[in-house]
Amino acid sequence: MSKKQIFTFLRDLTANNSKEWMDANRKHYQTAKNTWLAEIELILKRLSVHEPSLEQVKPKETIMRINNNRRFQPDKPLYKDNFGCSIGMDMSKPGFYIHLSPSGSFVGGGIYRPEKEVLQKIREAVDYDGARLRELTSTAPFTDFYAGLDEDDQALKTAPRGFPKDHPEIELLRRKNFTAIKPLSEQEIVSDDFPALIERAYLSLQPLCNYLMQAVEFEE
Repeated sequence: MSKKQIFTFLRDLTANNSKEWMDANRKHYQTAKNTWLAEIELILKRLSVHEPSLEQVKPKETIMRINNNRRFQPDKPLYKDNFGCSIGMDMSKPGFYIHLSPSGSFVGGGIYRPEKEVLQKIREAVDYDGARLRELTSTAPFTDFYAGLDEDDQALKTAPRGFPKDHPEIELLRRKNFTAIKPLSEQEIVSDDFPALIERAYLSLQPLCNYLMQAVEFEE
């Protein structure tokens, strides 16, 4: 089945975001979902060459439910307008994420909205050697694919507690997110070369992920 089916489904869902429509189009949803799972399987096979532990990861373990959690945001649509693939990405360790949506697709990773203790460890690593983080995010292989760390709209306005305002790495210390992403076109995603593109994205991200992993796993 063509990957174009994924975007056809997501566009239809966006235009008809209701339980009644989903119930009537459940087969359409399953076809699109299975197409995406088959693509993830190809991607995991490529990535496991570089990270053998991924051989044990099943495609269905990397995706999330299409239903939005509306417990605290009841105004959200009933269903998401995207398919994703999250590999090891949570609030405590760096990971890798693929996002497919008619409203904007992307690939990338790092650490997003880490817990307080994790963020503190990253800031301590930046305090100790932030120059290395700046260097690895401004040189190859990172820059072979990414333009740099993403803008962080949650960054502090001033220095975090315990760090001087004139610290040489103050811009990094003010951050709450350490991620890098690159937009993807629908043409790139439906191409047969998409798994190879994702492999490149994954390998280019490793310098950032390795730095962050070393920071969060550091023990005095």
